[in-house]
Amino acid sequence: MEIIDRAEQLLKDGKHSEAIALYEEVHKTHPEEESVLLMLAWAHYDNGDTSKALHYLETILERELKRKIFTGFAFDELVRIYKQQRKFDNLVEICRKAVNAQPNDVSLLAELGGAYLHAEKHQEACQIFEKLVGMENDNPFFYCRWGEALFANGRTSESKNTYMKAAEIDPEAADRYYFQLANLFINTGNNNEALKLIETCISVKPDNSLYYCALGDILIALKRIDEALATYKTAINYDNASAGVYYNRLGHTLIKANHFSQAIEAFKAAIEFDAAKPYYIGLASAYEAMGLVDVAHELLQKINHAD
Repeated sequence: MEIIDRAEQLLKDGKHSEAIALYEEVHKTHPEEESVLLMLAWAHYDNGDTSKALHYLETILERELKRKIFTGFAFDELVRIYKQQRKFDNLVEICRKAVNAQPNDVSLLAELGGAYLHAEKHQEACQIFEKLVGMENDNPFFYCRWGEALFANGRTSESKNTYMKAAEIDPEAADRYYFQLANLFINTGNNNEALKLIETCISVKPDNSLYYCALGDILIALKRIDEALATYKTAINYDNASAGVYYNRLGHTLIKANHFSQAIEAFKAAIEFDAAKPYYIGLASAYEAMGLVDVAHELLQKINHAD
């Protein structure tokens, strides 16, 4: 259609308002044409008018929901936008509508469970993922999502059981499931539980250097600094090519824990492996945190002058 071609060219030229006017004209004469509605939605979104974009996408979604075969084009776009904008109540609403229309669609149920988690409706999320586990009881991903929901709902013991079940189903990736659970404990400040799980990860995959870094971070949080430094050295022994990255991580972790002198040494060690600008900036931040502001500013001036 010639008018559509003109509108697309206007969009390429950055003339969104003129393109939208043409799409509106086509929509008036072909109100059932969903491809035009989709073009209108994208044009408004690119033009910064998200509310109108959402209006057109929701119009398409209502049509999609009435069909036996759910295409989900508008649904996918709405999910993406609502997540970007952190409009989680809206996300839950459209996911509920989709599941009501297609109650046995596993992917839609998983999206609804995730939406409940985003919206902090943890009990509802637990119910959805428990249902999914019942539908696919050999799927470790659903056990992990159920475990995540249970953990968020304060049911940590049950959560641990679901992650252990995921590891049982997929033993070759068991360490990944333990690590996911460990991160949940880290995020809630339960470093002792996290420590046990990271140690289990290492027992399964003793050559994974990132597990040693994670263990080092936990040991720093537990004020076991000497052990943490030794653990980071083990990580570097397994992956010497990434030594600068690991020492940089160690430095920032030590700054957060107010161990500034050790952080300075870590950044210096990073620079020995790779004189990258971020490592110098980290070193400067450690000096500043220690109260050596003049030293930090002098270092930053040298870095900027070198550029």
